[in-house]
Amino acid sequence: MSDIQHIESHTPDLTEENVDKLAALFPDVLTEVTDPQTGEIKKAIDFDVLRDKLGDVAEGTRERYQFTWPGKRAAKAEARRPISKTLRPVKERSKNWDTTQNLYIEGDNLDALKILRETYAGKIKLIYIDPPYNTGHDFIYKDNFGKTVAADKAENGDWDDEGGQLVANPESNGRFHSDWCSSIYPSLCLSRDLLTSDGAIFISIDDHEVSSLIKIMDELYGYGNRVAIICHKSRGSVSNDKIISSNHNFILFYAKNIEVLESKKKNIGLDPVLSDFNLDNNDGLGAYKLVPVDGPGGAKKGNPYYEFLGVSGYWRFSQETMSEKYDKGLIVKSGNGLYQKYFLKDAKQGRKTTTTWWEDGGLISTATSKLKKLMGGPSFDTPKPVELIERMVQMITNDDPEAVIADFFSGSATTAESVMEANAKDNGNRHFILVQIPELINKKTEAYKAGYSTVCEIGEERIRRAGEKIKAEVEAENAQGKLDGEVKQVPDIGFRVLRVDSSSYEDVRKTPAEFSQGALDLDEDNTKEGRSSLDLLFECLPTFQLPYTSSIATLSSEPFDGYTVYSVNDAQLLACFDEDIPESLIRGMVNFEPKPSYVVVAEKSLSDSAARTNFAEIFKQSANALEGQTQIRII
Repeated sequence: MSDIQHIESHTPDLTEENVDKLAALFPDVLTEVTDPQTGEIKKAIDFDVLRDKLGDVAEGTRERYQFTWPGKRAAKAEARRPISKTLRPVKERSKNWDTTQNLYIEGDNLDALKILRETYAGKIKLIYIDPPYNTGHDFIYKDNFGKTVAADKAENGDWDDEGGQLVANPESNGRFHSDWCSSIYPSLCLSRDLLTSDGAIFISIDDHEVSSLIKIMDELYGYGNRVAIICHKSRGSVSNDKIISSNHNFILFYAKNIEVLESKKKNIGLDPVLSDFNLDNNDGLGAYKLVPVDGPGGAKKGNPYYEFLGVSGYWRFSQETMSEKYDKGLIVKSGNGLYQKYFLKDAKQGRKTTTTWWEDGGLISTATSKLKKLMGGPSFDTPKPVELIERMVQMITNDDPEAVIADFFSGSATTAESVMEANAKDNGNRHFILVQIPELINKKTEAYKAGYSTVCEIGEERIRRAGEKIKAEVEAENAQGKLDGEVKQVPDIGFRVLRVDSSSYEDVRKTPAEFSQGALDLDEDNTKEGRSSLDLLFECLPTFQLPYTSSIATLSSEPFDGYTVYSVNDAQLLACFDEDIPESLIRGMVNFEPKPSYVVVAEKSLSDSAARTNFAEIFKQSANALEGQTQIRII
């Protein structure tokens, strides 16, 4: 068994990962350099050797096609930079903590993505985001890019709870577009790593930055992976404040790998708009919508003319066929027209969607009122319709009812409600991961007066209320019964709340020169004050690629009685962070059934170097019994 290793308290350095990837392809491009800041030797790429490998490049070409802005280099570096942060559990704000597979993360989305990448890389099927539009009024972002205009920093924005400035981006700012690009670039850079090979991302945006966003996405995802730029109706009324009323925004639709997406979903985009269909139909024929049976083109197209149910006209069908359909309950008279039932099950196999999602326009005006009714008063301005995001969910995950859907600009948490609604309709088991910075609510708004202080509080309460509403609807439908005897399952309506925070550990490891003779035998407690054992456990999970929704139990039988020993995913991981744990507890972890894959203890759990040596020896002696499968770590 190998020596005990420490768990790192920071995310991976993506620059190092990229160096390793290049070295794996071309071993001779790898070299070593001295870090000017630390004096340490580190791996690096010899670009002269790499240039020889690749031949002619654009390096010496003065004119080339590219999209850049002031601050782009810093934005790229920010995406690669490791952070010493963690996700801390907030059980008191969670719902169905022990059973849910959903996550709601409070914190800066870039920090959250860096942490999530360790566990969820390649595991998320769909990402939807509705980032702040750069109108110059409502665009607030976390300033990580060292703006040089000190006046902007002094005069604009607020500060978050970590002391970072939230900076407004007025149009008078000379870097109006550059600041927006710098704010969105690192998150989008990391988003691609999270997607499955057949995954996709949808991004809502208006015309202020759509051209910039297209160029950024073409760069990060590849022009060839652009599936579509969808035009979506965003308002039902006509505005008189401009020369022409802007009634739409855009939805950028990119695949991680369009060839894989198309091969796995040859019917991509065939799912109909669910809101068009009568989903509550109980005549045993399934959900449907009514479509006219008028014969297009009338006599010119050869459609027959006759009277049926008192209505005269040119019809799509012969009178005999019309009568047969009527006898089967497929023809309906409404007003002065005749209509045929068009079933959802047929629509899923027949009609492609287009790049104009105009039929959702009627949902826009009702989205605000629906959310206001759900929340009992306060609501967001211009929330996205649940049906809009549900359409994306059905489109990308209809063949994967256990897919993970992420939204790292969560806002009012429409994505969570959309996922739960989709699950309720097809008995799916999709899960959501939402991220939202805890932006303070304006004290003049209805939401603040109703008792909400942050956007996160509104989002979490919206999920609770929407979940209970969906549960009640499913249970009511089951109580009525169906002709086929089908019973719907209540979807997962819970969520674990996690909060982005600094690492729970201080770096107290010393070089040999820093140790005094009297301290050689002691291990310092490196746990930050105020951190719980559950905080420490959650910081361990990414090291072993264990999801933050893993089941967590506390062992209480001998020899664990009196100590807090966590069992994660039925003993896949055993962990104890108590001080000065006895040898009997260590042996109990070694001999536990089923055999653990990982065992973790804290620095403070081992009183001195002798205890640490003993800890390692116990596991080494048991290596044969464990078949060398258990990894041990100290944090």
